[in-house]
Amino acid sequence: MTVPLRAGRAAWLHAPVGTALIYLLVVGVVAAVVFGIAAAVFGRGEELAPLAPGATPTRLPAGEIGGDDVRELRFQQVVRGYRMAEVDWVLDRLADELDRLTDERDGLVGRLAELESRQEETR
Repeated sequence: MTVPLRAGRAAWLHAPVGTALIYLLVVGVVAAVVFGIAAAVFGRGEELAPLAPGATPTRLPAGEIGGDDVRELRFQQVVRGYRMAEVDWVLDRLADELDRLTDERDGLVGRLAELESRQEETR
């Protein structure tokens, strides 16, 4: 059964295409509203103030950094944060590597001092 068209109305308003276009318009408006609410609630990102010269965002000693210093590091967790297990794993690996390198360096410094003392004795 066809509905007679009135004069002055577009034919596409009576077709299924018109209904699909209205649905698309409603979906677009709903998406825009949801985006606007999300942008208002979460913002566009966190702006950080510049750090003072020589300052760090975490607590680290001013001198040499050892494995225990890395193990004690804790980062602030935020909504758009990180996976704590992954960061803790990386920090543990870095701490172990720092300990290994420190021990190796101390051993080499000790060996160098021993060799220098032997050289002084032979003179």
